[in-house]
Amino acid sequence: MHPSRRPPRAAALLGPLLGLCLAQAPVPAGAVVGGAEAPPGSAVMVLSSNGGVCSGIVLAPDVVLTAGHCAAGGLEHRVHYKDEAGQPVLVPLAARAVHPGYDAGAIAGRRRSIDLALLRTATPLPARFAPAALSPAMPRAGASLDLGGYGAARPGDPRSTGSFRSAALGVVEPHGPSRILVWLRAASGKAGGCQGDSGGPVTESGGAVVAVTAWIGGGCGGLTQGILVGPQRDWLDRTLAGWGRAARWEG
Repeated sequence: MHPSRRPPRAAALLGPLLGLCLAQAPVPAGAVVGGAEAPPGSAVMVLSSNGGVCSGIVLAPDVVLTAGHCAAGGLEHRVHYKDEAGQPVLVPLAARAVHPGYDAGAIAGRRRSIDLALLRTATPLPARFAPAALSPAMPRAGASLDLGGYGAARPGDPRSTGSFRSAALGVVEPHGPSRILVWLRAASGKAGGCQGDSGGPVTESGGAVVAVTAWIGGGCGGLTQGILVGPQRDWLDRTLAGWGRAARWEG
């Protein structure tokens, strides 16, 4: 099966489609407000058949890591990127695996949820999306991490969605140290995740992914929550091994 390439007329519909995605995305996180445009590196987008838009992290030529709520619900999902000519490409999936600890009602029920998913694309992604390295680090309060994603740069403005942006945020511990989560907040209070950033990378200074963005509190640019990848290494490695793939871990 080959990636779906939108013809010129259909390409013009991408902006409205992303606007619909932004409008319908759930409160779990969406582009980085207060950030700056940056090279996407290993980051792509994940689109859902109900209009949902998320970010994702390439771990292998045909494997993308994202948030669980970006891949659950029995919907059709596709990985999105732009080709060298700037035309949108939608790649169908061959397989998906949502973490068994993911709980769709966790936020409302104040329950624990491991909001991660792995997607295997039907065809490899372009070589320019070099697989990201993962880090088992457990950052603590005061550390600085980079949040990246394709979400809205300006809350309520769908036209600001679709460009990869990044912002440096500080680690905070509103509920004490966690073995599952990391919380991020800008010192200025004017930068953070927004609708569309879910599934995007939270990286260390060297670029290794330490967490996956999952949720924002208090509106765009507020407290941003990520799922640490280190504690989920066993599930990640076992799932990838079942697909004949492997992640690259640093440290």
